[in-house]
Amino acid sequence: MLSKLVSDFGELPVSQKALLVAAGVGSIALLSAGGYLVKKRIENTPPKQWRKVGELAELYVYPIKSCAPVIMQQVDCADIGPQRNFLRDRIFMVTNASGAFVTARMKPKMVLIQPRFDERYETMFLTAPGMPELRVDVRNLAAGPSDTDGGDPVRSTVWGESVPMVDCGNEVARWFSRYLLDKEEGYRLRYYPLAYTSRQKNGSDTGALQDETSYMLFNEASVTDLNRRLENKVTVLQFRPNFVVRGPEAYAEDRWRWVRIGEVVFRYEIPCLRCVFTTIDPTSGVPHPDKEPLRTLKQYRQMPAYGESPALGIHLGLRHAGTIKLGDPVYFA
Repeated sequence: MLSKLVSDFGELPVSQKALLVAAGVGSIALLSAGGYLVKKRIENTPPKQWRKVGELAELYVYPIKSCAPVIMQQVDCADIGPQRNFLRDRIFMVTNASGAFVTARMKPKMVLIQPRFDERYETMFLTAPGMPELRVDVRNLAAGPSDTDGGDPVRSTVWGESVPMVDCGNEVARWFSRYLLDKEEGYRLRYYPLAYTSRQKNGSDTGALQDETSYMLFNEASVTDLNRRLENKVTVLQFRPNFVVRGPEAYAEDRWRWVRIGEVVFRYEIPCLRCVFTTIDPTSGVPHPDKEPLRTLKQYRQMPAYGESPALGIHLGLRHAGTIKLGDPVYFA
């Protein structure tokens, strides 16, 4: 195309030819960029036709990455994940002294750290076996640095990405260090203060501190089918979903490109690939000696395009915000 453009210039001065070539290149770039934007807009436009598939049966928020969930009746859906005021999904993270994230893959008994919130969802209380209850004022952390213990801005690392965090202070650090390390120091608890993601992994859908995206869903029948293959049955909490849907056949969620819960719309991003975390019993904090249910999942739930890790559930990105509650109808397209 450019050679044809140059040949049509005739005997124009070289400087004018250069300007015209530059204009042509710019026009082509603009057309390409425009085409890309149109394509992305189409991909992110929700469908007009939906099929009802079931209802929302269970709803979970995990305030601290790798720790136990808070069972919810209703949540607001924002870009970084489900929330109610200062209760937000994966908004806290345990780190070592250098700021690298710590998960239950390294310290399985993290799953026994149980958060609860006050009725205003401003203060978090933590319990763990053999530990006194710990109070964390989330509202003050969200307000930024203060003169009291904690509130210091720091950088931490999650899956190789540096993120801005707020340190929760020495008292909280001692509690986590004593429980997880049997020491007075070594681990910190840190809080993600932004209302949007600062990470690049999956763009704006990455969430605050989540592994992949800000929402994860699977269907109750998928776990029922898995349990038919297991000697020791598992519960949905072994897979740490936000949303559990009741109604569709097992693994039907694999084929959903769009999901609507009530009036809140999500787009499918990637399958949820499973790791050794699934082998940790959420009631005991002890990994299964035979690496179940991961071993069984690998026998029938591997997807060649994603390597050896088996899939169970789907990661979603929010496309239309709103509030959802238990019992809401679930649709797909």
